[in-house]
Amino acid sequence: MRAERNNIFENIDWILVLLYGILVAFGWVNIYAASSNEETRELFSFGTRYGKQLIWIALSFPIMIFVLFFNSKFYEKFASLLYLVSLIVLAGVLVFGKKINGATSWYNFGGVGLQPSEFAKAFTALALAKLMSDRQYNLKLIKNQLKAFIIIFAPALLIALQPDMGSVLIYFSFFFVLNREGLTLAYFILGALSIVLFLLTIYFGIPWILLTSLILITLYIVYAQYKNPRFIRFNLVGIIIIYLTTSIFIAGSGYTYKHILQSHQKDRFDILLGKIQDNRGIGYNIYQSELTIGSGGFFGKGFLQGDRTQGNFVPEQDTDYIFSTVGEEWGFFGSSLVIILFMLLLYRIIYLAETHTNKFGRIYGYGLASILFFHVIVNIGMVIGIVPTIGIPLPFFSYGGSSLWGFTLLLFIFIRLDAHKKYDW
Repeated sequence: MRAERNNIFENIDWILVLLYGILVAFGWVNIYAASSNEETRELFSFGTRYGKQLIWIALSFPIMIFVLFFNSKFYEKFASLLYLVSLIVLAGVLVFGKKINGATSWYNFGGVGLQPSEFAKAFTALALAKLMSDRQYNLKLIKNQLKAFIIIFAPALLIALQPDMGSVLIYFSFFFVLNREGLTLAYFILGALSIVLFLLTIYFGIPWILLTSLILITLYIVYAQYKNPRFIRFNLVGIIIIYLTTSIFIAGSGYTYKHILQSHQKDRFDILLGKIQDNRGIGYNIYQSELTIGSGGFFGKGFLQGDRTQGNFVPEQDTDYIFSTVGEEWGFFGSSLVIILFMLLLYRIIYLAETHTNKFGRIYGYGLASILFFHVIVNIGMVIGIVPTIGIPLPFFSYGGSSLWGFTLLLFIFIRLDAHKKYDW
């Protein structure tokens, strides 16, 4: 092991830094377009949303320096402690937090709000990397899988109590990390089947889906018995469990949809599945977003020339729906460029993660890539109307200090781990 380097910028991957800078800068340009008008276009007007975003961007630099200052070993040594602190902070927001838009997700400090769930993702990724990098850890063992699930879903449960279901969904992205480290694909197949069954139950109702599912299971059992006459005898308990769990899940899906989901949540599924059309009411956001993106054509209308953006047709356009601004003013070309930039960022992270000789750095890198991927896919999918409306930001683009700082923290911890992977381990 070599002595610690004094230069915190030594061996930094400047490609990652450059991609980060481009995304943040272009994100701010679109926030400026979405939140300004002809009367408020003073560049350094810090009372505006684009002016405040400039402040958040400027304050990101101390976060970068602070993260790079620590030795790479610091993040592995104190991963569990940082994770525990994040859980305490998440629990504290339920008591001391400020309620905004129906969710108690924010701490308020003299008019400045901080959302701890945005930072908890980084500490969860660190804790998961710490657990799974142990030489004695074997992910194929059920008890070790349970340990990983507890680390992943403990913060998700606290966030669900706020409630902020959009942020909860992000924690499912860690299953990509588990799969990279050896978790069987059966979990992904089971998850995909569960989603399909849930959506089909909503659309067709419990009786039809329950009957169809049980018939399909029975046909499979008959076929398996035909191929192997001893199939039922040796798999009787498993067959009973499959029948019961399928029936309970379908019945539970119908009950959840009718009696547990709030009305606006049910409406989002109904719109996605085409059960209802309400472009003036509950479907207004998505409808306007689709129109705004489509109006941009191939090359877009030009910076500050988007009449729908300037007319404030899309609610929350500088936050969750920021990609609609990209679509209108920069068109298909600009939208594709943004997606390419995100894909390059993800590719670079995964490439660097695979070069780590230490499992901790590799696992954290995959955690970072999974979180970013999930955010990008879900946010853009929501804006173009192929997934239900889920309130999660587009990384480095959406307005908000907590979001920007959270993603900056996530990325620069990995940059720090990568910078001295040859020296610190």
